[in-house]
Amino acid sequence: IDPGKVGIVTSKVGEKLPTGEFIAERGQKGIWRSELGPGKYRMNPYGYNIEIADAISIPIGYAGVITSLSGEQAPSGQFANDRQKGVRKDVLQPGLYYVNAKEYKVDVLEIGINQVSLLGEGGSRVVTKARQLGQNQALNVLQANVLQKQEAKRADYFSKRASSFAPQQSRRGRRVEFEAGRPLADMAPASLEEGEMNLMELVSFPSRDGFQISLDMTVEFELDPRDIAGIYRRYGDLPAVVDKIIMPQITSISRNKGSEYRAKDFIVGEGREKFQDDLTVALETTLGGKDIKVYNALIRHVEVPDEIRAPIQQASIAVEQDLTNKERQNTARKEAELNTELSLIKQRGEQVMQETEKIKAEIAADLEKQVAQIQAETLKKAAEIKKKTAAIAADRVRVLGQAKATAIEKVDGEKANGLQLKTAAFGDPVAYAQWRFADTLNPRMKLNIIHAGDGTLWTDLEKTGFAELGGAQQLQKKK
Repeated sequence: IDPGKVGIVTSKVGEKLPTGEFIAERGQKGIWRSELGPGKYRMNPYGYNIEIADAISIPIGYAGVITSLSGEQAPSGQFANDRQKGVRKDVLQPGLYYVNAKEYKVDVLEIGINQVSLLGEGGSRVVTKARQLGQNQALNVLQANVLQKQEAKRADYFSKRASSFAPQQSRRGRRVEFEAGRPLADMAPASLEEGEMNLMELVSFPSRDGFQISLDMTVEFELDPRDIAGIYRRYGDLPAVVDKIIMPQITSISRNKGSEYRAKDFIVGEGREKFQDDLTVALETTLGGKDIKVYNALIRHVEVPDEIRAPIQQASIAVEQDLTNKERQNTARKEAELNTELSLIKQRGEQVMQETEKIKAEIAADLEKQVAQIQAETLKKAAEIKKKTAAIAADRVRVLGQAKATAIEKVDGEKANGLQLKTAAFGDPVAYAQWRFADTLNPRMKLNIIHAGDGTLWTDLEKTGFAELGGAQQLQKKK
């Protein structure tokens, strides 16, 4: 089974199904409940029949409503649960699903904002969102197949509806464009294209003053994906929702509200806008109770009888011409005022340029003055700083000299005081000098006292241990 395909198995052998059942479990004879996804399977063709079908790809902007085809019938007005027949509450979001088409039927409905337009004698048209194509061509093909099947169902609905539909006769009068009030060319019913559905419906009612009015309008509505299953269970597919619910409410409310207004209100004046607002509010309230959100009801064209249209158009044209003349006068006055303002602007521009040049010159002069002042102040400050620096240097030299002299005076004075104290301690300067001499001698010096007679010094030196020195050695040589 290729990707994007699903296999539906019908077993030719097995246990028989209970009465009323046609979906079989494995081991039973009949259509299997479980489908075969993409892959390779080895199955006996004499015992099983495999039907290959497309998988279901839900496009973006759509939802798949599931209807179970097997099981007991769900209670009336309720969703079907597992193994029950009927519409299920859970829906399929955009994506790819492998569904057994024998067990479940999937209807693809547009969600989000759609439009229904009533085109007068041309009928009505439902415009839905265009399908968004993705990058995967295979999924695009599957989505196109799903939408084609849904379109076939809708075409069948339209054909059955058309067989019982009797075309309405044309209303009196001519159709005019809503805003401009000029006659409009005949409009043929729009051809059915992708995202469009045609319905033969129009809105026509008598005004408060007895004239027959026909309206062309567009109503924007939204189907919420959370409510789409309930809407489908109650009313059916989107054409049926529009045909059975939206369109009858539009025509009914339009007739009820429109009969409160005069024919003139639908062509000119604030009554037209008020009617549109009242219609929108009424549709929001009524359809909102049926899980259908209405955003806007826009009146586009109106058909009125000739006997009321011509006077209103002439009056409107006269009013418009008067307004046009007034606007021309206002335009001429505004042009004169504009020329005056342009002259004033030019004059003012020249004044501004002169004032600008003057201000620039004043700023330049003031700037030069400030620069000169700053330079003079800078030189003055530099001289003051230099003077202070010289004074500080002189003070430094003086302080250092005084400190050095004081240090010498104190050190030498203390030395002198010490000598005086030492001399006083010895009682005699000569004694102190001798002590000082003795104290500074080398402690390793030896002192020998020699007792010798006259002329015997050098001979006696030998006995003192100085024989190796000086004259003793000379005496020994002479001997």
